Amino acid sequence: MNASRIPRVGRTLALSVLTATLLAGRTWAQPWESVLVRYGTDGRLVYAKDSQGNRIPDFSHAGYGGGGVPIPVVAEVKRVAPVPGDNTARIQAAIDSVGALPPDGRGIRGALVLAPGVYDIYGTLRLRQSGVVLRGSGDGGDPLTSTILKGKGDTPHQRTILVAGGGRQTLWRDSVAGTRTNVITDTVFVGSRAFRVQNPAPFRVGDNIVLYHPCTDAWLRSINYGGTHAGEPGSDSTDVPWEVGSQPIVYNRFITRISGDTIGIDVPVFATLIRGLSQAYIYKYARTGLLTTIGIEDLRIDIETAGGTDENHAWEAVELWQIEDAWMKRCTMLHFGHSGVMTHTATRITIDSCRALDPVSIITGERRYNFNMYSASQQILVSNCTASQGRHDFVSNGTSWTSGCVFLDCTSVGTHATSEGHRRWTTGFLYDNVAFQSANTDNVLGLYNRGHYGTSHGWAIAHAVAWNCDATGRVILVQRPPGAQNYAIGSRGTVSGARPPAPFSEPEGYIEGTNRLGLNPRSLYRAQLAERLGTTSVGGHHTSPLRPGEPRLEQNYPNPFNPRTAIRFTVQSETWVRIAVYDLLGREVAVLVDEQKQPGVYAAGWDAGGVASGVYQCRMQAGAFTQVKSMVVVR
Repeated sequence: MNASRIPRVGRTLALSVLTATLLAGRTWAQPWESVLVRYGTDGRLVYAKDSQGNRIPDFSHAGYGGGGVPIPVVAEVKRVAPVPGDNTARIQAAIDSVGALPPDGRGIRGALVLAPGVYDIYGTLRLRQSGVVLRGSGDGGDPLTSTILKGKGDTPHQRTILVAGGGRQTLWRDSVAGTRTNVITDTVFVGSRAFRVQNPAPFRVGDNIVLYHPCTDAWLRSINYGGTHAGEPGSDSTDVPWEVGSQPIVYNRFITRISGDTIGIDVPVFATLIRGLSQAYIYKYARTGLLTTIGIEDLRIDIETAGGTDENHAWEAVELWQIEDAWMKRCTMLHFGHSGVMTHTATRITIDSCRALDPVSIITGERRYNFNMYSASQQILVSNCTASQGRHDFVSNGTSWTSGCVFLDCTSVGTHATSEGHRRWTTGFLYDNVAFQSANTDNVLGLYNRGHYGTSHGWAIAHAVAWNCDATGRVILVQRPPGAQNYAIGSRGTVSGARPPAPFSEPEGYIEGTNRLGLNPRSLYRAQLAERLGTTSVGGHHTSPLRPGEPRLEQNYPNPFNPRTAIRFTVQSETWVRIAVYDLLGREVAVLVDEQKQPGVYAAGWDAGGVASGVYQCRMQAGAFTQVKSMVVVR
């Protein structure tokens, strides 16, 4: 029985019978909680600290608006259709015309909508004004219903197709004169959101500040000069310990309160800052050239290549660069060489329901970073996204300037290397319910020491968490940096910090509940966000928070499956619901639900007997809401 062939009137009953059959034999796991993050008697999260004061930090501020803020619905103000030949200048002129409109009270100018069709792009498109949304008509492969930006040619060599933001890698260095003052708290522990300063006079609540921890010899000594394993077999003359000044820890923040000489900030720090090792300071960020409130929606970027190991083609699909409070949703990026999406000097970004698929390049360094958090990327939320055939699918490549980013409910398919903190002291990353499928490597997730790899990568990440991730049949690497910690809690697969499988000998990180189902909360990010927003538990059991009226699509079970699976979904207000299945090229395979629904919890089923093995996307649309889950058919 294929759900796509069931008449709409009889579909709900048939699917309910199918779902009941599938779920009848399921053994439900006994819920359990981590020692480090659990619910107290008052229903609030309780965090345990180790002897050095390390704790799991609050990641809930990742995303547009600082997390938990709905992405704006922006009205169309201009529309463009494709024409034969190069469409770059024509689309750019339309973007700029929208950018010339006056912004409304939200800072929004309007949306340029690209009609369905194929648009040849021989140059680079730039969203270079705040308040502008570039919206296509769909991210599938059918030009009759979707918008396809076809990246053609290689001039200039390995260019980017779409850039959004101010376009400069400032690393938040531009400061307001006369505002620098030292932090005088002796130790600002990881997870802290307040500290004392020498002179609070220049600052006001709401100010955008930068907290800067210099890279001193004393701090480097405390972390073994980065742990580069220089001089060991495999290293060479270019593999050297980290140098003074090379890796400052930098946090981009807003002031939430001032009490005497104490400054409160909106987002916690993701590393412990010890005054005796480095004199940290703050300054007011000048925000020169920074752009905000920019959106990219419902389009497909398909880069033309010769296939195989060809590298003479457009290299980046999308760059978000010198930007704040922006978003991407329902976009597909194909055949890039380096990144599907790359962020740098970027804060508070949501990338949701996007796909970065099938890069074309040789398989080696500096290539195939599908979702790439590069230098000065902070509070980036990558949710419900899929990467395929990458090397570092979900990665921080941004060193000590990059922190506080979350990969939530994402899927990695056919990766050739680890998703990871890639180099030089990234802090505070959360891999939350990330699934790794059909990998071409044993090690798929790394929170660890990379020693003399690359440019003396050393301790690549600290205070990072793998929460409820699924690496069944593969390996998650977790090691403990000096004075810090990395965590793997409730994850499936082999979880280890030993060498082997780790490439360098270091202490093992914190590992708990490996291959134990039923971790509560299922999602750490969603639980932290629910608590911060005041959302409580559902039915006495803490689950993912729902904003009023927001639907939810659950992960299918079983997954992988052959040939049938069940899909639960929740509707909180009466609305039309459409749930359909797509292949990774965006072609619709089956329609499971397409009807008006009253509030409630429902189940649908899919019989995949007529499709090939592989990864498929289940997409739920309910009004303006969209959510995507990856499903795997195995034969």
